[in-house]
Amino acid sequence: MNTQKPTRNLALELVRVTEAAALAAGRFMGRGQKEAADKAAVDAMRLVLNSIDMDAVVVIGEGEKDEAPMLFNGEVVGTGKPPLVDLAVDPIDGTRPLANGFLNSIATVSIAPRGTMFNPGPFVYMDKIAVGPLAAGKIDIEAPLEDNLKVIADSEGKHIKDVTVIILQRPRHEDLIARVRQIGARIRLIPDGDVAGALMTCLPESGIDALLGIGGTPEGVLAACALRAMGGEIQGKIYIRHEKEKKLGLEMGMNLDQVITMDDLVSSEDVFFAATGITDGELLSGVRYTGQGAETHSLVIRGKTGTVRWIDGKHNFDKLNPISEIEY
Repeated sequence: MNTQKPTRNLALELVRVTEAAALAAGRFMGRGQKEAADKAAVDAMRLVLNSIDMDAVVVIGEGEKDEAPMLFNGEVVGTGKPPLVDLAVDPIDGTRPLANGFLNSIATVSIAPRGTMFNPGPFVYMDKIAVGPLAAGKIDIEAPLEDNLKVIADSEGKHIKDVTVIILQRPRHEDLIARVRQIGARIRLIPDGDVAGALMTCLPESGIDALLGIGGTPEGVLAACALRAMGGEIQGKIYIRHEKEKKLGLEMGMNLDQVITMDDLVSSEDVFFAATGITDGELLSGVRYTGQGAETHSLVIRGKTGTVRWIDGKHNFDKLNPISEIEY
């Protein structure tokens, strides 16, 4: 019998980070102030991150140091005590939906042991395919689209016409959308938020079978941390926007044709992921403000055990504001 003692569940500490970001940013819903909302979320996120006993290096953040006060790539957060970890953050996945009062804006963060998280370097976008547990291990991003959709359908005991894929609504996806329609699968278009879209493939109640298309590379790493714990799979390939980006990648010695597997995106099972809804969405409910404070809805995942928790938080601003450097 394995008598190993339970180890520290950092995901339950990370949810305080995403809750703080969501509470700070939620005030900006529909106000058209993307930058102000992002700054509020980042300030709240950094404040709580620095209270957690860990030595964390931001691998997936908001750009380089000269773009501070964002959580920049290479920034060190936490108290400096062990464990040593890589950190991926997206204070607001869906700044545009938040600014316009649309659905599917979330705050999200993930950590993994130091040196196990993919660093995308200068590459902002990647082509992705993500699926839930039934199709995991059976997809191939280099295979024809029809083959992948058939594999997904067969894995779930469906016809292709009953498969639903989620795709970001972008001009670059016009051909992809046309091909999916021609093959006969169903499509749900979203304006932003492909972290949530990828996670929904692991939740049968969402009705989403796959995520397809070109989205953010940082969001791919965040999604991989959660999908790894939930039994799903994500694959990607670097999407090069222009010749300057291609030249830089070649100078760095990167294989630009490489299939980026889930092991490449995060190579450890010992991952932690947390997300909190800012606006309402299919994955998480948004922040609800009350006369006493606010209510939040969060998803917390621990990779080592595969435990998925849904957390409803009730926050009392009369008690919270006097002890916080951030006013909620």
